Amino acid sequence: MKKVIYIVVIVAVIGLIGYKLTSNKDKNEAETAVVAEKNTDVAVRADTVNIKEVSSQYIANSTFLPKQEVMLSADASGLVRRVLVEEGAFVKAGQTLAIIDGDKLNVNVANAQAVYKNAQVEYSRFESAYKTGGVTKQQLDQTRLQLENAKNSLRSSQLAASDVNIKASFSGIINKRNVEPGLYVNPGKELFEIVDVTSLKLKVNVDEKNISSLKLGQTVKVTAQILSDKTFEGKITFIAPKADGSLNFPVELEIKNNSSKDLKAGMYGTAYFGSDQKVEALVAPRTAFVGSISSGQIFVIKDGKVTLTKVTTGRSFGDYIEITTGIEKGTPVVVSGQINLSDGTAVQIIK
Repeated sequence: MKKVIYIVVIVAVIGLIGYKLTSNKDKNEAETAVVAEKNTDVAVRADTVNIKEVSSQYIANSTFLPKQEVMLSADASGLVRRVLVEEGAFVKAGQTLAIIDGDKLNVNVANAQAVYKNAQVEYSRFESAYKTGGVTKQQLDQTRLQLENAKNSLRSSQLAASDVNIKASFSGIINKRNVEPGLYVNPGKELFEIVDVTSLKLKVNVDEKNISSLKLGQTVKVTAQILSDKTFEGKITFIAPKADGSLNFPVELEIKNNSSKDLKAGMYGTAYFGSDQKVEALVAPRTAFVGSISSGQIFVIKDGKVTLTKVTTGRSFGDYIEITTGIEKGTPVVVSGQINLSDGTAVQIIK
């Protein structure tokens, strides 16, 4: 009898355990389904389109370029006898930087001089003979032509010999020196790099919303990121008549350096176009735009879903873009995670 009771108890315990496991499984599956349903929402970051007080200035960044830079190369073969400048030295236009012994060119000059002297003697002899009837007018003209050719050959060889020495083509600073005394150079060998930083250039891109306010000769405030305590004045020297593929217009500024030459080519610079007065404008974060700003497309969030909305943009205010039509004040928009979205996607806003 006791054995039967034990069997009944064991069966009851096993049944209870099975029931419990089945209940837990159903509960877990239900919870998993809920989580899965929630995870269908795409996680995004959001911000709100609002009216902000912003500066009306248009800001553009780029790197400073030297007004002039050139790499001087050897025009002929020869042995470098002397180098007259060091890196960092200021040189004037026409100043000799290195003296090169062009042996072959010097021989050419000597040969040309000998030919020219011989042509002079020959012409004098024919001229005297012509006066006495010893030669014809045609023979005299031929010797005159030979004399002119010899004179031109001499001049050409002298010019070639004078080009052996390396001279500065404009005033500037020796940025690189790739030559030492005793080096034998061939035509095309790069010897000196000269850079002029008395004035610099800043090439920036200005969007179509702001380009109409710019004029040639207009002065613009310019700063260098590393020289935060100094400001410079730039003058607009070029405005492209045609926009690039991003609807931006290349604009070039010329900036006069200060007396201590604080501005260096390669520094990061900023140009400020227009006045810095504060204005109120309806703006959206620059990061809200899908693709580029020129697309004018923003994901608007409503009732937990997104709608791809077309807007009309206005001025650029750094991190914010003016919205003229398409979205009202207070509208939440996606600023991060757009790559995973399409029209109508359910989203979950994260901080």
